[in-house]
Amino acid sequence: MTATREAASETSSILIVDDMEENLVALEAVLGSLAHVVRAQSGEEALKAMLRQEFAVVLIDVMMPGMNGFETAANIKGLDQTKDIPIILLTGAAVDPNYAYRGYTVGAADFLIKPFDPWLLRTKVNVFLDLHRKNRQLTDQAEQLKRLLTADGGHPGISTAAPDPARASTEPSYGTDPPDSAEPPAPPAPPEEPDRLAEVVGQLAQAEILLRNAPSPGRADLADRIVELEQAVGRLMAARET
Repeated sequence: MTATREAASETSSILIVDDMEENLVALEAVLGSLAHVVRAQSGEEALKAMLRQEFAVVLIDVMMPGMNGFETAANIKGLDQTKDIPIILLTGAAVDPNYAYRGYTVGAADFLIKPFDPWLLRTKVNVFLDLHRKNRQLTDQAEQLKRLLTADGGHPGISTAAPDPARASTEPSYGTDPPDSAEPPAPPAPPEEPDRLAEVVGQLAQAEILLRNAPSPGRADLADRIVELEQAVGRLMAARET
C-alpha cells in the first residue's frame, strides 16, 4: 500500500458495494460480527474508499447503475494499490449464464447468486479475512527481520571486524573497575539470539507455504521474497557459528 493510504486498523475491514440500501443493510447484518464493514453505493464511491484505507475483501453487486460490478472490479484490479484485494461478485437469481465467467475474467475471486446462504457467505468471507490477517503478521515479521539483518552487519551491537592484536597488547588493563573516562564495553550478544533466528526461519517457511497455496495473484512473488529472507538468515546463522 502506498503512503497516501491510511494505516490499517488492528481489525480487518470489509467493503460492501451495492446501490440498494436494503441490500447493504442485509450484508452488514450477516458480516458485521466478523469484521468492520464499510458501505459504498456506487463503483466510484467504492474506489475512493479503497484508496483511503485497506480492506481484506470486497463484495460488489453486479447490477448497479453507472459503473456496474464488472467495471468496478476491473478498475480495482487495474490499480497497484488495490490489485491484490480479493473480490466477491454478487448478483440476482435471474442471471446471464456468462456472468460467472465474465466475473472471473475481470479478476473476481468468487461469484455468489442471491439469495445466498448467510452461513456460506460468512464462511467464504472468513477465509479472506484469515488470509489478510496472516499476511499482515507476515509483513510485520519480515520488517522486523529486515531491521535485524541490516542493523550493523546483522545485529545491533555486534562487530564483525576481527580484533586487532597490536591494539590488544598496548591497551592498559583496568581490571574489573575501569576509570570513569574509559568507554564502557559493548553489551554481549543475547545468548538466545540463534534460537530466535531459527524460530524466525520456521515462521517464514510456514508463511511461504501458506502464500504459495493462496489463490490470490501476487502471492507467489511475496513467497519468493520470503525464500530470500530465509536464505539470508541461514547465512547469518552459519557466519555466527564459525
